[in-house]
Order: sequence, then C-alpha cells, then structure tokens
Amino acid sequence: MSTLESAIWHILGYSAMPVIILAGFAGVAAVCIWLLSLGSDKEV
Repeated sequence: MSTLESAIWHILGYSAMPVIILAGFAGVAAVCIWLLSLGSDKEV
C-alpha cells in the first residue's frame, strides 16, 4: 500500500469513530424526544 493510500485509510478510520459516536447520540436523542412527545399534552 502506498503512503497516500495509508494516509487516506488512517484519516477515514479516525474520522469514522467520532461520526459513529455522534450519530448514535443523535439517534438516541431523537428517539427519546419522540417517546417523550407521545406522552406530552397536546393542548397549547
């Protein structure tokens, strides 16, 4: 593997970790907000 390919794979690998963590956090937050909205009062 060339140096360029190695650098690209390292960048992809290290950038994937925070993206996975943030996407999981956003997904859990969205599901929690949706579940909380089911039980909230609809009158405003």
